[in-house]
Amino acid sequence: MTAALDDLGGISAFVKPGEKVLLKANLLMEKRPEDATLTHPAVLKAMIEILTANGNPVTIGDSPGGPFNDSMLSRIYRTGGYAALADQTGAALNRNYASCSRENPRGLLLKRLTMTDMLNDHDKVISVSKLKTHGMMTYTGAVKNLFGTIPGIMKAEYHLNMPEYDNFADALIDICLAANPVLSVMDGIVGMEGHGPSAGEPRSLGVLLAGANPFALDRIACEIISLPPEKVPTLRRAIARELSGADLPDITTLGDAPQSFKVSDFAIPKPSRINPSKSLPPFIQKAMSRVLQPRPHFLHDKCVGCGVCGESCPVKVISFPEKRKPKADLDGCIRCYCCQELCPVKAVVIKRPLLMKLFVENAFSSLTGAIIKKIQYRKRT
Repeated sequence: MTAALDDLGGISAFVKPGEKVLLKANLLMEKRPEDATLTHPAVLKAMIEILTANGNPVTIGDSPGGPFNDSMLSRIYRTGGYAALADQTGAALNRNYASCSRENPRGLLLKRLTMTDMLNDHDKVISVSKLKTHGMMTYTGAVKNLFGTIPGIMKAEYHLNMPEYDNFADALIDICLAANPVLSVMDGIVGMEGHGPSAGEPRSLGVLLAGANPFALDRIACEIISLPPEKVPTLRRAIARELSGADLPDITTLGDAPQSFKVSDFAIPKPSRINPSKSLPPFIQKAMSRVLQPRPHFLHDKCVGCGVCGESCPVKVISFPEKRKPKADLDGCIRCYCCQELCPVKAVVIKRPLLMKLFVENAFSSLTGAIIKKIQYRKRT
């Protein structure tokens, strides 16, 4: 960690002695460090030691996907190893669960936000994210980590009001700009591949990334896992908004070359949605969505009936008709996959219909174009 920060000018290039620093970690849910779901306590420990030596009081904080309260956070702090870390290092754990309003003049969609009040308790924010895949947004890292500055279940409103992925990506970018991290660190020592951000598999990458620009940091991380930026909504929109360069030569890197850590077989989630062309009649759009869209599938043999999936569903289409076993009304599902993301026992998987596997991206576009032409032809005749 020290070497990475030294390449950037040292910690004093980002924070002054005496400034209070919030280490905004990824504390998604109650998981153990070895599950590779949360920012590893060892990475936070290294940051705390550096900041303490610089004379900075440090707090570890996040607002996870469920309720933002002491009961939820205490369990995460204990199981994730953060309570022990705080005892060992003298760092504080956030106990401020209030909200605040914050102006965001740099925002594109969100000019004013409701955010966690812990931001106001600190002079500087340092994001300490985890390199992981994500069922909805394909990838989650430095930028999406700041979604945890939105209070608890209020996050569901963003999924509900912005079901289109590019709009949601712009909202995530706006939130990152509002949180304004002065430094972003990414724990890629052991990342997560496959069905992230919580149901995937740990993958050893041996990389620790740091940079002043969270958008560029995500671009480098995606290069390491061989993920094209155009397949990541937050990166695609960040590049369009000129917050990050599209190509590696556009980004100055120091230390070891990203290519030296590159892996070609990192398991990336399949496309999580196909949007039928709006040029099609509504009844055809609905029929194609029903046949082609991926859907959450509940593994009742693994389900423990905790109800977290129903509580986390923004559109409330998950019910429990029999013995606390969940069932989703797929006509109302917006494909945010919060149910999968927050399931504590990996009992929710995303199933992709056979037709979706056959008609993805270019193939689907060709099919849509052919249908439109046929409809237009019939109209002319």
